[in-house]
Amino acid sequence: MILSESPRRQRVTKMVSWGHWFALANIVLALVIASIYIFSSPAPGSWLGNTFMLANWLGHISFITFFGFVIFVLPCCYLVTNEKAIRLVGSVVAALGLSLLTFDALLYTRTGFHISFNAARLVSSETETRIVEFGWQQWVYLCLLLLIWLTSQLVISNSIWRRMERLANYKFGPSFTSFFLTCFIASHGIHIWADAHLYQPVVKQDNLFPLSYPATAKTTMSRYGLLDLETYKQRKSLQFNDDISNIKYPSEPIYCGINKSLSAVVLVQTDNAVLSQLPSELSFKSDFFGTASSFENNLVTSIFGVPEFYADTLINKQPVLLALPQAQGMQVSVSYDGDVSNPAISHYKKPFSSFENGIHIGYMTGTEITDALASLSMTDTIVMVVSAKNGKEQTSSTLYTNLEIASSNASNEDIAPTILSALGCQSPIDNYSTGRDLVNPAHNWIVSTSGERIIVIHNMQQIDVMSNGNYEIINLQDNTRSSEGLNIRLLSQAIKHLTRFSESH
Repeated sequence: MILSESPRRQRVTKMVSWGHWFALANIVLALVIASIYIFSSPAPGSWLGNTFMLANWLGHISFITFFGFVIFVLPCCYLVTNEKAIRLVGSVVAALGLSLLTFDALLYTRTGFHISFNAARLVSSETETRIVEFGWQQWVYLCLLLLIWLTSQLVISNSIWRRMERLANYKFGPSFTSFFLTCFIASHGIHIWADAHLYQPVVKQDNLFPLSYPATAKTTMSRYGLLDLETYKQRKSLQFNDDISNIKYPSEPIYCGINKSLSAVVLVQTDNAVLSQLPSELSFKSDFFGTASSFENNLVTSIFGVPEFYADTLINKQPVLLALPQAQGMQVSVSYDGDVSNPAISHYKKPFSSFENGIHIGYMTGTEITDALASLSMTDTIVMVVSAKNGKEQTSSTLYTNLEIASSNASNEDIAPTILSALGCQSPIDNYSTGRDLVNPAHNWIVSTSGERIIVIHNMQQIDVMSNGNYEIINLQDNTRSSEGLNIRLLSQAIKHLTRFSESH
């Protein structure tokens, strides 16, 4: 005997089928909206990082969208008898969900935060600020936008419902499900490996999408001998977050007087030519380490006194080294060839011609430095010359100065605090720089960054810590690799010192 389905079962089957097609349509919309996260974030920088990002985008966004359908719409298909009511509920839920996703994407683009209890205060502040600025036209536009959003969902919902018989002939539903499920599983699988190896192009994407909690399996892997937890914890402690979305520079207001009867001149050599004999007044010297990975970042690190991983967030900041003396009536200038995109630096660009009553920084060739020094009076002028060692890269240089410096090594970040201190500024250096006053150095180590590496220089050794926590120790005397153990305490102190201006989120 053939038993036909009851009318109620037929209705439920049709509604569930409609719900799946409706969820698929909204998955596509959600993926389009979620692409905002991808375009507003820096590229991962590796093929595996890009693969994870795409798999996570497709897998995670489709998962949370379908999960919303299962929680809010699917139960209605079994409990509510009115088909129009179910489609209305589905449209309202979809409109609200996609609206929240859009708001979250815009919030993330602006602040780096997602909607959460931790970010509730920020979201409230942002919302209140915008609402206060609203006029009646903005309220009308907002209501109209919400109405259009809901109407579009109703159109999609009803269009799918009217075409259910035709859509029932398409059998590619399992293919879509398999594709999104494969992306979901692959993204978590890649993250398990990346987390165990501290692979930054993947791990740094943990907070890219909302409600994202990528899988980890460190305990399970260690149980089967696939991971040494002690080594992992050591490497983890050496990491720092170079994805800075906001900083506080200076960390405190700078209040100090400047001795305007003094001037300061900094000359940085841009080629490897041998300088002719330097003036006898420049009798103090030290090894100089410029770790910046580009010319522009070399400028930024020297003038701001902070490492290059802050460079992108300093565009709207004013360097204390130049802004403070200028506010007190001194002349300031930066001279260099070419263009620099950072307006905080290009604002001070001037030809290197005047040495009177001010701070003047010049990036020039060895010949130009020789000519500049010949016309420069050392009386009441602080002079610092960074000279490239013959035949070697700019990262291995020598600093010559007429200041009685007490450090055998120096870096870009030391220039700003040394000059300001010599000019009489008594404000704490830690408020505006990670560098040291070379005349009275607070510590005998240097910490900086180059690309995604942390560089610590101490006791004639250079420690390079990679983004995944791996490290290499190099003897600076002969440039050979050292097998000595790592000074974890020094590195932890250096990394904490390095990131003091970042406002974590």
